[in-house]
Amino acid sequence: MYLGFDIGTSGVKAVLLDADGAVRHQATADHPVSNPHPLWSEQNPDDWWENCRTATAALKAAGAPLDAVKAVGLSGQMHGATLLDANNAVLRPCILWNDGRSHAECVELEASLLGFRDRCGNMAMPGFTAPKLLWVRKHEPALFARIAKVLLPKDYLQFRLTGQFASEMSDAAGTLWLDPAKRDWDDTLLAETGLNRSHMPTLYEGCQIVGELTATAATALNLPRVPVVAGAGDNAGGAVGVGVIDPGQGFLSLGTSGVLFVVSAAHHACPERTVHAFCHCLPNRWHQMSVSLSAANSLAWLARTVEREVSELLARLDASGKTETSVLFLPYLSGERTPHNDPRAVGQFHGLSNATDLNDLTLAVLEGVAYSCCDGLDALRAADSEPRELDLIGGGARSRLWRQLLADALELPLVYRTGGEVGPALGAARLAMIGVAGGDVETAIRRICVQPPKQENHSPRPARAAYHRAQLERYRQLYTLTKPLHA
Repeated sequence: MYLGFDIGTSGVKAVLLDADGAVRHQATADHPVSNPHPLWSEQNPDDWWENCRTATAALKAAGAPLDAVKAVGLSGQMHGATLLDANNAVLRPCILWNDGRSHAECVELEASLLGFRDRCGNMAMPGFTAPKLLWVRKHEPALFARIAKVLLPKDYLQFRLTGQFASEMSDAAGTLWLDPAKRDWDDTLLAETGLNRSHMPTLYEGCQIVGELTATAATALNLPRVPVVAGAGDNAGGAVGVGVIDPGQGFLSLGTSGVLFVVSAAHHACPERTVHAFCHCLPNRWHQMSVSLSAANSLAWLARTVEREVSELLARLDASGKTETSVLFLPYLSGERTPHNDPRAVGQFHGLSNATDLNDLTLAVLEGVAYSCCDGLDALRAADSEPRELDLIGGGARSRLWRQLLADALELPLVYRTGGEVGPALGAARLAMIGVAGGDVETAIRRICVQPPKQENHSPRPARAAYHRAQLERYRQLYTLTKPLHA
């Protein structure tokens, strides 16, 4: 058995694979997000550890043979700044990936260092880690002076599991302190934020073993003292889970955020189009990525607002037969990255009337997220990534209605595979399998990272193209026209 943990924005997910790589057990444990001020998004790192214990206990209660686990892998939300002092105590709540407070620091960071984008391959955006540390240095100087280690969320869990300070290439690339081409920390980038290598964890490839569970962690989780691999950022972990490992392969993730991810054979930067160019979690691979900050989260927000379940909203819409609406929705509930890099962008409905009903709102949200993905696909194409089809993963991908709508709007074939909703935790468990497989690593990758069986193909329907093109144009105009109102 092989255990994968994923620290998501909304909770920890644990997945147990058998020796054949089949998912045998899953469990989740939810944790909250704190928004104490506008643009702020924070989380308590201790919640991740407690929910790791809760999810593992749920596996055990369901009859999962935890004593048969041979290795553990990790994945997690990227970019979060988890700050520890010299005694390894957490100094403040983690500043998350969807936190927008450091927009001014992004401008300062790029202005202060000639060739900044050439070094890290990416544009400075508020979601990334380095600008967050500039914000802390400016606004919390006494706390900044006490920082001994800066860890990403899954790497904090790694520390709690093994006692080791470790990260890997896919997650580290999202800090803006890594040179993705060299797959190493960049001393000049670190110095621009008042840090050095001593503040950073040791770098590994995602399938490399970092250490083994400490006696304390093993007891807390009811696990044997088994190896733990470095793991992956959530998107690279999702890619491993669905076998997206070769140049040209790609996926669309409908999680809290929406991600289009395409593998490349080398580091290929295109920061001017707000495309992220990061390392893959597997050796000798890289990827390009576009990010929509509020994908499935937008639908969850609507469900909370109208006091319904997401499943009910989707079922009502499907039963209604409604396929078109005059209502537009901008899904910028946490600002937006691709293509706007605008932390102050706001969500909004447009086109409401007395005739508007809940099905219109639901459909508008599904479409708005789809059109945000269209913007991301256009950015990737401008960066020379041209996927021929995309796999669908993430919780939002469970909706057949949404899957087909996305295929129609993107005008691109989409494939939903068995286990696609499992997400990055599946990739984390696969990395654990690779880590203890022995022999040639590339051979193990090819054997373990196979693509799951296709469950359903979604081909774009030509008859829907004109409608979606017109809606997409209105969607883009709405952002442009209303931007001055929230600048």
